[in-house]
Amino acid sequence: MSTPPIQWYPGHIAKAEKALLEQLKRVDVVLEVRDARIPRASHHPQIQHWIGTKPRVLVLNRVDAISSLARQRWQERLQAEGETPYFTNAQKGQGIATVAEFTQSAGWQINQRRRDRGMQPRPVRAVVIGFPNVGKSALINRLLNRRVVESARRPGVTRQLRWVRISDQLDLLDAPGVLPPLLTDQQAALKLAICDDIGEAAYDTQRVAAAMIDLLKQLEGQAPGLLPPQPLTARYRLDPGPFSGEAYLAELAVQRYQGDVERAARQSLNDFRKGLLGAIALELP
Repeated sequence: MSTPPIQWYPGHIAKAEKALLEQLKRVDVVLEVRDARIPRASHHPQIQHWIGTKPRVLVLNRVDAISSLARQRWQERLQAEGETPYFTNAQKGQGIATVAEFTQSAGWQINQRRRDRGMQPRPVRAVVIGFPNVGKSALINRLLNRRVVESARRPGVTRQLRWVRISDQLDLLDAPGVLPPLLTDQQAALKLAICDDIGEAAYDTQRVAAAMIDLLKQLEGQAPGLLPPQPLTARYRLDPGPFSGEAYLAELAVQRYQGDVERAARQSLNDFRKGLLGAIALELP
């Protein structure tokens, strides 16, 4: 029997997407937030279509969760593609000032065009958009220097659109995470699940943990130096070399969790998400 595909499109996301598309007509600047561990998988394929020619700021959040070498490689690749990525750690405030400066600069240009047409300047309207749990609300709280929107490391915390006044020059729209109605790329969907950027109802924990182990083994072989050396062996004192991801989980469960494979799966995913396996990018350019 085949494993069901990973799919998650709860009602609040469908409703929020409809409201977001309406509000986008009023927006001047778009801050697209992605997960730095998976810059490709956490890119919504419809964003460019939605925003058209509006200025866009590409924010790669959770930069603390990847190595400096992985960051450098992604910066080079994205710049070669004509992008200017801004790397942030919204939880700690790293990189936030640069994002704010660029957003204000884009707003200044918009108001200059208003003045040229004889119109009064107004606060620039920006929207923070991206997949669930990539750090959008934490970014807004950092831009404000205070906690005004609920933020937590789990998907689905923000459920309604809300305008927040950042300053006399800038208004920000905090929007719930958006997802495609159908996740056609299941390898990308697995990475979203590993990184906790999609609701738990979408996936089988043991399957996702086994996929993470297989992916870590693959990345070690492909890109030595971009990952910590032997992250699974260092953490669990168990070499994944002879095992498939599924078999590794079963052995880990026997050695550490009284044979409870579900507990082993949850623990290994939590260890990755908390950075206890080290700074690891799951996608490399």
